[in-house]
Amino acid sequence: MFKNALVSVSDKTGLVEFLKPLVKQGLRVVSTGGTAKYLGENGIQVVDVSEQTGFPEVMGGRVKTLHPFVHMGLLANLDKDEDRKVLENYKLQNFDLVIVNLYPFEEALKTKSSLPGLIEKIDVGGPSMLRAAAKNHKFCTVVCDPHDYSWVQEKAQEIDLASRQKLAAKVFAHTAFYDSLIASTLSAESENLHQPFSHLNFESSQFTLPLRKHQGLRYGENPHQKANWYSFPGIPFGFSEMKQKQGKELSYNNLLDLEAGLSLNQEFSEPVAVAVKHNNPCGVGLDKDPSLALKKALTADPVSVFGGIIIFNRPVRQQEAVLLNEIFLECVLAPAFDDEALEILSKKKNLRLLESEKIFKKANDWEVKTIFGGVVIQNKDAFNADISQWKVFGPAVDKNLEQDILFGEKICGSLKSNSIALVKNGQSIGLGMGQVNRVDAVEQAIKRMKDHHPKAEGAVLISDAFFPFPDSIEIIARSGIKTVVQPGGSLKDQEVLSRSKELGLQMVLTGTRHFRH
Repeated sequence: MFKNALVSVSDKTGLVEFLKPLVKQGLRVVSTGGTAKYLGENGIQVVDVSEQTGFPEVMGGRVKTLHPFVHMGLLANLDKDEDRKVLENYKLQNFDLVIVNLYPFEEALKTKSSLPGLIEKIDVGGPSMLRAAAKNHKFCTVVCDPHDYSWVQEKAQEIDLASRQKLAAKVFAHTAFYDSLIASTLSAESENLHQPFSHLNFESSQFTLPLRKHQGLRYGENPHQKANWYSFPGIPFGFSEMKQKQGKELSYNNLLDLEAGLSLNQEFSEPVAVAVKHNNPCGVGLDKDPSLALKKALTADPVSVFGGIIIFNRPVRQQEAVLLNEIFLECVLAPAFDDEALEILSKKKNLRLLESEKIFKKANDWEVKTIFGGVVIQNKDAFNADISQWKVFGPAVDKNLEQDILFGEKICGSLKSNSIALVKNGQSIGLGMGQVNRVDAVEQAIKRMKDHHPKAEGAVLISDAFFPFPDSIEIIARSGIKTVVQPGGSLKDQEVLSRSKELGLQMVLTGTRHFRH
């Protein structure tokens, strides 16, 4: 049975219902400020923390629980005679129940409070009490989450050490999350970014990410794998912000494919549609007319797009819905769907329709991947529109060709290496990706072009990295392609360029590689 409780919360959900039965059994409650007032108004007798400490709250409430008469009760090791005597000398009781949750920094972040306002929501006393009680969990039950009230109340007569240790571990996870959120916010503000998680300081020797479980997923990549979806808290963008208009629950694989498609889509301000299959774009369409952009993406590779997802950066209207309704898809992500589009697509009840305006605005400039025993972090790849660094061998690059090269370079850089992109007039017409040698990637892209666009002429071929030998160049020339774009940088560049000239190819060296592993 609990005898002496310290209570200080911002989230008062279920607090009165939790405490009332315990108070009837003789629980003494020490509390602070607004929590003490709230409990008193609800019929729970409270000892104000100032009465416990003999010292008033000062500095506008910034200092109230940071006092030895609070922390001695939290940290007393009752196995030690010395600690018990200290409590007795100062006429104090140890706290065997601590109920604390923290100032709502996350909520202030969501409401876009100013930096001074955010700083006032940084809790100091709360984490100190929580950490002290969690450290001393052998003698103290500490609760930071209202969801734990019911089962703690059931065990109140004799809560075991394993349960107290479980609650203590939750406290340290809670305070670590809280501190990480504050650190990310202040780091962003120091760079004048005003948005946490949009920037990563690569000079820092430590890296923390506050992640909150958004939802459990049915399974991971395969049915025997467990999976959860976590998101950054307090930010107005991200997949967790999407509204699902219809369809089945999102899967782990859906989310990875959405990320692959959105990352490419965010590179364009013009109307663009990206089709994705197995974490690789398989069709991309760019056009001033949104319907034509979507049609280009869907017809770029009509075999591969089957069962894929579409990311479209313009609202879906009736005309786009008709196009989407002609093929089996897993998901469609767009800024909005009008009523006519929703009516048309409602016939495909399992099709996931995802809506978000903010999600198409670029956010994080970094990415993280797990490796055995840790993670690796890098800045996201960037595509430079400055063509002054290009080296052109052959005819000059006209405006239309320039636009296709810039378009195709972004597509190629979003494919798993080794990758090749064939594009023409704002449409991908043949993609080769994930190959362990460049010859295979070239042959794969050319085969897809011939299968789905056999009459295409004037296509541009873009490679994510240099050609190490002339063999790929010979295959490209036999296919009828006349323009090849690559970063260069091979020891055999001159040999490749000489062979290209012999075969009558125009070669553009961009100077920038775009591997994606």
